[in-house]
Amino acid sequence: MGAAAEPVVDLPEPRAGAARVAVTDLRLGDFRNYAGLRLASDGRHVVLAGENGAGKTNILEALSLLSPGRGLRRARLDEMARLGSAGAWSVFARLDGPDGEVAIGTGSEGAGEEETRVRRVRIDGEAARSADDLLDFVRVLWLTPAMDGLFTGPGSERRRFLDRLVLAVDPGHGARVAAFEKAMRGRNRLLEEDRFDLEWLAAIEAQMAELGVAVAAARVETVACLERLIAATRADAPFPHAELALEGEIEALVAGGGPSAHAEDDYRARLAEGRRRDKAAGRTLAGPHRADLAVRHGPKDMPAGLSSTGEQKALLLGLVLAHARLVGETSGRAPLLLLDEVAAHLDPRRRGELFDVVEALGAQCWMTGTDASAFAALGARAEVFEVTAGQVVRAG
Repeated sequence: MGAAAEPVVDLPEPRAGAARVAVTDLRLGDFRNYAGLRLASDGRHVVLAGENGAGKTNILEALSLLSPGRGLRRARLDEMARLGSAGAWSVFARLDGPDGEVAIGTGSEGAGEEETRVRRVRIDGEAARSADDLLDFVRVLWLTPAMDGLFTGPGSERRRFLDRLVLAVDPGHGARVAAFEKAMRGRNRLLEEDRFDLEWLAAIEAQMAELGVAVAAARVETVACLERLIAATRADAPFPHAELALEGEIEALVAGGGPSAHAEDDYRARLAEGRRRDKAAGRTLAGPHRADLAVRHGPKDMPAGLSSTGEQKALLLGLVLAHARLVGETSGRAPLLLLDEVAAHLDPRRRGELFDVVEALGAQCWMTGTDASAFAALGARAEVFEVTAGQVVRAG
């Protein structure tokens, strides 16, 4: 596996220990239901307790924007603005980590529909080259109720989930995926024409082959790293372990071994041979955009999608925690964990085990729930805040 991936992907080697990165100051302006919010933390875990609809998940969404992408809801920029506001919104966070204190700001400029808006990122007051620069300071992972159908939903959702796993350990992955998709759209447009521009098609297909193999190699290597980590720790893990497999023809080429140039040549030939087929279909039918992440419930040796709802929840939680451990080992920084309504379907023993695992990871974790008593096992390891209709106050 390593022989195929080496020329295009170089995942970091595991490091000894993971430095804690904590949000100590969070400020929101015209974001969702918050006209203005300032929440100060001393770096411990944070519990946000309150009724449904009070704005707990909105705070987690704001924190998820400290990473590249569209956040945990995958919302449009205009959807994040507070109703009745001028349209612009802002998120500011002060991080305490191995680099000392770092101030990160992001927000939307402009008004109206999504097309007229731009997301800006500033780090210590300076404009970032792109949102990918955030990965130099913090890696953000999350688990939300919306992900409960991951194992039974469409493959595109699992592929998006996998790419977020890869991005957290390989910061260049997002740019490669975006470049591949842009090239593929260009090829699809060319194929729509009555007469193929063969020279232009060949150039785009060469670009797609290079990028596509790089994307597939990063996925293959990340899944392999996760599998090794899960195998090494599953005896002590409180949640059922997942068995992972990548399904996709380009991923199979990469995993089969051999130089990446051979995989690129093979994929380029498949694209050339499939031009008329793809023209008829109106889309490209071969490539990493067709891959799927197959997950099995390890202890029961059955597809995750056939497990009960509770088993799927526990399996997904175990997978996210294993990935958090991998991120810490490869980046040297424990990720910021966002767990939305995570305690609702866990019994007291499982909740206590979850909190112990999170503590052992060295990560700051922000958790939400309707009942603060569900987090009692955290004790002094967490700060508790009460959230009511866009207002946040420290409990007690």
